[in-house]
Amino acid sequence: MPTRRDFLGQSALAAAAALSAKPAPAQASPTKPVAVIKPSTKPVIVTRNTGDNSVQEAYAMLEQGVDTLEAAHHVCIGRENDPNDHTVGLGGLPNEEGVVELDSCCMHGPSRLAGSVGGVRNIKNVCLVARKVMEHTGHVMLCGEGAERFAVAQGFPRENLLTDDARKIWLLWKETNSDKDWWGVGPGNPAWKPPAPAASHPESLLREPLPRVPGPEHAKVISQRATKIHSWAGDLGIPPELRWQAVQHVMFPPTGTIHVSAVNAKGEMSGATTTSGLAWKLPGRLGDSPIIGAGCYTDQDVGSAGATGSGEENIRVAGAHTIVEAMRQGMSPQEAGMEALRRIVRNYDNDMTRLRYVEMHYYILRRDGAYAGVSLWNVGPTGKPRTFVVHDGTQRVEPMASLLKGTPINWP
Repeated sequence: MPTRRDFLGQSALAAAAALSAKPAPAQASPTKPVAVIKPSTKPVIVTRNTGDNSVQEAYAMLEQGVDTLEAAHHVCIGRENDPNDHTVGLGGLPNEEGVVELDSCCMHGPSRLAGSVGGVRNIKNVCLVARKVMEHTGHVMLCGEGAERFAVAQGFPRENLLTDDARKIWLLWKETNSDKDWWGVGPGNPAWKPPAPAASHPESLLREPLPRVPGPEHAKVISQRATKIHSWAGDLGIPPELRWQAVQHVMFPPTGTIHVSAVNAKGEMSGATTTSGLAWKLPGRLGDSPIIGAGCYTDQDVGSAGATGSGEENIRVAGAHTIVEAMRQGMSPQEAGMEALRRIVRNYDNDMTRLRYVEMHYYILRRDGAYAGVSLWNVGPTGKPRTFVVHDGTQRVEPMASLLKGTPINWP
């Protein structure tokens, strides 16, 4: 009968044999065919309309051999430093408590590294802070107070990001629309219901949802509501030349997050996204902009993509990553963008009543220089067609391809 000593001896021999045995070669998991994407023969930049010379300057940087991420960040910094851009950096519209919180992320194709920061207060150039996280830490993302302290340690100055202009727009929102906040479920939740039509008295126009079908009634409601809010803007001391812009920001809060994707003549790629996030958001809210794979994703072998619009919806479909993976499987940039948009529509079970409250725009660049801009709706809430900027030796504005025809409704 075997003894305990015999059992232990046999176990030791078995263990020794296992240690001396060569490991079995790893078996590659079956994958779909991967498209072979040749490098671009010239620099290409894809982004939104910046209204400055930063895209032209960034293109010249690429021609001079400057790193692709540095060129992308040059465009981002131009927006972060502009107090008149109320969607990014200094002068960004604040959260519901009047505090500006910034988000940013970046991916560097050649090194395959990434960095991200979220919910950062008091630091203007968060795109560069995200890069410092990538370069000087073993982390990918820092957020909140810790990200701010890290930025200060890296030499970034603390400064008040709430400009007087943005503060007055925030006060105008509190006076007129603060009951339209981010509390309660959103359109993506099956329990959500469209806002009920308001009563007919003039004050209710401040809180009435816009008609679902653009037309004379749509224009009438916009005009009446805008006129009322405009008079409040004067009471708050907003200068006459800035009042209509303030009215527009209250009625149609901007989602002008900036994403930049760039490739150079060697096929090296980078992507960067930076934003002040949704106007009047709940404190601490993070959208898609600091999320690697949602607001930005770059794969050196394939391409780069980023987004602006309804961040929560983009997170749910990992939009930028979805697009890059679709291009890896052989889709064109436009086809890949449409695939991500279709997934958003699928998440709503094709319910157009709820989808009218969603916006999404993708900026897409493939390694070979092919590019696209796509949007969920072809026209924005203010009636302007959706466009994007490309520079491939000539800078120009092009229309975005859209999945749906119509105009979204601002929510909340």
